[in-house]
Amino acid sequence: MSDWNPGLYRRYEDERTRPARELLARVPLERAARVVDLGCGPGNSTELLVQRFPGAAVAGVDNSDAMLQSARQRLPGVRFDSADIGAWQPEAAPDLIYANASLQWVPAHETLVPRLFDALAPGGVLAIQMPDNREEPTHRLMRELAAQAPWAGPIGDAGRLRTDLLAIAGYYDLLAPRAVLVDVWHTVYQHPMASAAAIVEWVRGTGLRPFIDPLPPALRESFLAEYERCVDAAYPARTDGRRLLAFPRMFIVARKPS
Repeated sequence: MSDWNPGLYRRYEDERTRPARELLARVPLERAARVVDLGCGPGNSTELLVQRFPGAAVAGVDNSDAMLQSARQRLPGVRFDSADIGAWQPEAAPDLIYANASLQWVPAHETLVPRLFDALAPGGVLAIQMPDNREEPTHRLMRELAAQAPWAGPIGDAGRLRTDLLAIAGYYDLLAPRAVLVDVWHTVYQHPMASAAAIVEWVRGTGLRPFIDPLPPALRESFLAEYERCVDAAYPARTDGRRLLAFPRMFIVARKPS
């Protein structure tokens, strides 16, 4: 894929940061010496961690140069490292590994999640939030269009473009034998959006990227036009003219024994 676009991502920063705040609110730590924001993006979630743990050594990790550059501009006093989450190992055991809307891009959760948990310091916390919207119209329509001509050829197998997530009970089962506390929950956010085009703009900065990045300009334009037409039909206008974008998210907080 092409690199991430921090400007496009930040157009809905308030909406994207809300689950980050709600995840952090459930982290059962009064203090922390080392905190890692795994998949830090442009630093909006890292900023929350700096505010929550002012005495901690907070570090952000991402594999996007554009996102890291944006994060460093936002928080010049924070360390930001380039790394692939799938292979990342901390230099020293963190008290908090915080992964807000990042692990859904990384495969093999059956081994990834236990490995991250085991990397914590005694008494440390693993906190994860992931979109759980694969069956929402926004994402079903991506896959349906990607399977049609003329876009199917350049895109290829649409099923391989996203990591398979476990059911929330599966994450509980992975962590419960290791943890003294496992807290899992779902939230379905309802975001009022100005138009179908606004919904397309939202997902274009994240979930739509693997589908449109392989397309040459003309096919990308036609894909986006047809996708917006389908989104317009799937999300009818409400009484105020806006569209409600339902956005399910999965939350997991687990604490290691002291």
